[in-house]
Amino acid sequence: MTQPAHEIGPSLTGGRRWGALVFLALGVAMIILDATVVNVAIPTMVSDLGLTTADAEWVSAAYALTFASLLILWGRISDRFGRRLIFLLGIVVFVVASVLVALSNDAATLIAARALQGIGGAMILPSSLSVINAVFTGRSRAVAFAVWGGTIGGMAALGPLVGGWLTTNASWHWAFLINVPIGILVIAGVLVTVPETKAIGGPKGIDVLGTVLITLGLVGVVFALIEGQRYGWLTPTQPFSAAGWEWPSDTVSIVFVAALLGLLALVLFVVVEARRLRAGQVVVVNLRLFRIRTFGAGNFVALIVSLGEFGLLFALPLFLQAVRGYSALETGVILLALAGGSFVASGLGAPLSQRMGPVRVLQLGMACEAVGILVLGFSLGVSVTGWQMAPWLFLYGLGVGFATAQLTGVILSEVPVAESGQGSAVQSTSRQVGAAIGTAIIGATLIFGLGGIAGQLEDRGVPAAEATQVADVVAQSAGQAIPGLAQQPNGDVLVEAASEGFADAIRLVAWTAGAFVLLGLLASLLLPKNAARVESEGYDPPKEHSAA
Repeated sequence: MTQPAHEIGPSLTGGRRWGALVFLALGVAMIILDATVVNVAIPTMVSDLGLTTADAEWVSAAYALTFASLLILWGRISDRFGRRLIFLLGIVVFVVASVLVALSNDAATLIAARALQGIGGAMILPSSLSVINAVFTGRSRAVAFAVWGGTIGGMAALGPLVGGWLTTNASWHWAFLINVPIGILVIAGVLVTVPETKAIGGPKGIDVLGTVLITLGLVGVVFALIEGQRYGWLTPTQPFSAAGWEWPSDTVSIVFVAALLGLLALVLFVVVEARRLRAGQVVVVNLRLFRIRTFGAGNFVALIVSLGEFGLLFALPLFLQAVRGYSALETGVILLALAGGSFVASGLGAPLSQRMGPVRVLQLGMACEAVGILVLGFSLGVSVTGWQMAPWLFLYGLGVGFATAQLTGVILSEVPVAESGQGSAVQSTSRQVGAAIGTAIIGATLIFGLGGIAGQLEDRGVPAAEATQVADVVAQSAGQAIPGLAQQPNGDVLVEAASEGFADAIRLVAWTAGAFVLLGLLASLLLPKNAARVESEGYDPPKEHSAA
């Protein structure tokens, strides 16, 4: 009879554990920062490299696609072959890819390098969380989760500031080359402070079919979520081409086919994994983990809340630069309020969870997020200032910091440490898929809201045909064409109407994002009230236990 997998590797105590946490968090900060820096750097990259609109969109999509699709695969590999090893290899891959991005001089090389960055990121994120789950115990684990969660929320907000500063004062190349010294520092620090941990025993072999199915399934679904708005959900709205190959059909969209094949692959994956699990064979994901209430319900909450958690960060910089006229650097400074809230939460989360329980702190965080987003929605207008937005962005960031750390801790609280790599990867994938769905919905909401610009123009006496044309241009540019309208005849009227229409659209986006967070708050009622409390008070489940 096959012995269940069990854990090898020491727990950390004393000052060394906090050094380990610093370097693990710095590695995570690098990939989160890079995912947001590119949003600010892309306009300059377009000019320097002569990128088309489709090229520019793929610079972001290539990273997101490989990152989200490979999290589960690398999480499983890290459990098997060593979490520190995969983390370090991920840093190396990410840094090399960053150099390749900086040295790129054409679209194909740039997009390929961004895809390679996504592979490195998919190696880093789940292995970092799995290391924390394996080497931290008791109350220190709750603190570590809080720092990890605060890092993600804070870096997502700091990205536009860092990207704007580097792009303005150096060049877009340095937005990626900065990863070289950071990566070297992380590698040196991890080698000194972080012990190797991995699971041994359990079924032998490699689940080739499961690996192929889960990877293809996630690639198809995530691609569809990212590109549906651009290429059409059912029928093509524009041609799709990649590496010289063009989608041949003009009746069925590639997005629909990709989604269908992706969902089919995921269904087959569940069937195959269930069969292999019953036969005692190695699996990519132990489906029995979903029988654990904190894991199953927690991943559902993570997916739901991610629909709205970062959707506003996609649309808000567009509004600030197009309507309020802020530069990329000034936009980043405004978003510092969100980062500040997230970092404050990383310090307060652990003691609050000791007093209230992790689930209650999680719910407090989602409540702060919802209030911050919804009130911000009411305050957004053509004359809103950064100071007026700052309190609500801070409250939103505070909620993100609380919710991210506590939800992570709750999801992993009853997962056997020997399977923490795949557990970490599943929860990260839930968040990424939720964020992809949310971004698609937020993007569609923004486009829908911008459709109201035509009415604003007609109310100001602009002929219907011209109003429709201007509204289409603004919508297609996500509002970035608004400043250029001032050069047209009757430009003041056009800018005023388009700005009012964008303000209406951004309010609708904020309320939509807030509604999703509220839905996540309701979903959190499925979690057991005392989830993860015993662990935070100093008890750890036996490491040799395995759900397999």
